[in-house]
Amino acid sequence: MNVSIIGTTGYGGAELLRILQHHPEFNIKSIHSTKEDLPIWNEYPHLYGIMDKALQKINPDQIAEQSEIVFLATPSGISGKLAEAFSGKGIKVIDLSGDLRIPADEYLEWYKHEPANEILVEKAVYGLSEWHHKEIASAELISNPGCYPTSTLLSLAPIVKENLIDPTGIIVDAKSGVSGAGRSLSRTTSYAEANENLRVYKVNQHQHTPEIEQQLMNWNAGIKPITFTTHLLPITRGIMTTSYVQLTKEYTTSQILELFQSVYEKHPFIRIRPENTFPSVKEVAGSNYCDIGVHADSRTGRLTVVSVIDNLMKGAAGQAVQNANIMSGLDEAAGLGFVPLYP
Repeated sequence: MNVSIIGTTGYGGAELLRILQHHPEFNIKSIHSTKEDLPIWNEYPHLYGIMDKALQKINPDQIAEQSEIVFLATPSGISGKLAEAFSGKGIKVIDLSGDLRIPADEYLEWYKHEPANEILVEKAVYGLSEWHHKEIASAELISNPGCYPTSTLLSLAPIVKENLIDPTGIIVDAKSGVSGAGRSLSRTTSYAEANENLRVYKVNQHQHTPEIEQQLMNWNAGIKPITFTTHLLPITRGIMTTSYVQLTKEYTTSQILELFQSVYEKHPFIRIRPENTFPSVKEVAGSNYCDIGVHADSRTGRLTVVSVIDNLMKGAAGQAVQNANIMSGLDEAAGLGFVPLYP
């Protein structure tokens, strides 16, 4: 099947190229950007001698004629308009931005951009692969989850759905590598500012907050607003999310682990760590895995859940390809069997 990528010069787009270059069923038909006629290796020299495709202008009619799926790896505020341009053209769309994830009023409040067409937002299927498989399989338009929400939601879903926790006191402490901020230059992500540093940012204001809350409330109507705090790590890739929740009654760590293992046993990209072991970000780097460790504290009655992903893979391009596989009736793991890069 032919696929096209728009926004190829960003990190998410580059990661899509890496995955799709060797995908057994998808052929990269075209790549697109506002930079035209440049070979992609000019933007990403690591692709020299591997990929010689040139960046093309964005022409929705032409793309829809030649490809069956288009990935939108463009910034928020742009993807929504592109998704509307592809509407009704018979091509499946996977949007990696936040434009289609939350209602217009919340989008305007949290993203500070003009919202996308509300009809498209309502039509878009939220592409959390492990939990919305059936809806994704029949979808024409996918809103790919954000990186922080993916890590957070996958780690909280079993206990939220089973109503094992106090719904009023969820605290999520999340940390991301600098690639999560994108490729654009900024002072806080420059080497001198980020190296040997740890910085909290967007305290109680991160745009992924309503996305996380929306899905948690879909699973459990009793869930109340969460405390979600984000930090910038001096690493390139990776997210570690540590969530603290109050259990409604006493559970042992082994009981909680048994629940997680039973929920995720048929999902190839979720790895539940054995008791008293916890994942680190390097252990999933370059892969589509989400690793989860848990610990129930009998002294406080709280449960600590630790989740790690590669923000560019499971948090973006990897999950996008996983969703494309599901939409196309393929094995969801096709083309995603990367062993994590270690050390």
